[in-house]
Amino acid sequence: MLLLSYGLEIRWLLCRNSVVVVQGNSIPVMCETYSKDGTPHPTNKRYSCDRIMERVMDEENPEFAIEQEYTLLDYDGHPFGWPKSGYPGQQGPYYCAVGATNVFGTQISEAHYKACLYAGLCVSGSNAEVMPAQWEYQVGPCPGIAMGDELWVSRYILHRAAEDFGVIVTLDPKPMPGDWNGAGGHCNFSTSRMKADNGMKVMEEAIQRLEKRHKEHIILYDPSGVSGGERGRGR
Repeated sequence: MLLLSYGLEIRWLLCRNSVVVVQGNSIPVMCETYSKDGTPHPTNKRYSCDRIMERVMDEENPEFAIEQEYTLLDYDGHPFGWPKSGYPGQQGPYYCAVGATNVFGTQISEAHYKACLYAGLCVSGSNAEVMPAQWEYQVGPCPGIAMGDELWVSRYILHRAAEDFGVIVTLDPKPMPGDWNGAGGHCNFSTSRMKADNGMKVMEEAIQRLEKRHKEHIILYDPSGVSGGERGRGR
């Protein structure tokens, strides 16, 4: 287990009757799982990622920022605030909007980002999205492995905040069929060399390297395959 302050590390062994008790004032904790022999569990992808980040941190200083979109749903699976027997007006007036007829769930969005700030997360903004009942918040910029840690904990806090309002959160890339915007997690990335002189050349070289494994990367965006590629299409 890793406290987000990175001041304490506790290993949670995957064995029966394991109980971990953390005392304090509601400190957010993220788990990194290990097998009972002390080695990283096969599902623990954080371990290998962290090793890579440590190797390049001093020279490259990789920084990430994620724009996380999500949709609020009622208990029946219909978007929160939508007419139960139909649909709201076509998209257009909802993006970054105000007003009770244009945005649904402002209190949830605000409760979420306030809780994230209270937890010490680097949340840098939020806004209503193109589809009504769809929102976005931004995490970062964060160095290295901290990006993944803060994103996962911010998602947990989002679900927990919505629970208090009796609303469901989905990260589904296409929660509503038809001419309604999809949702995704947009990744922004930079290194020290990208932000220095001739940084554009460094970016182009990085893109060319990514291009060589494009298909593998697309598959990893949705390893379950349940979205049918909709995460990439965004429609």
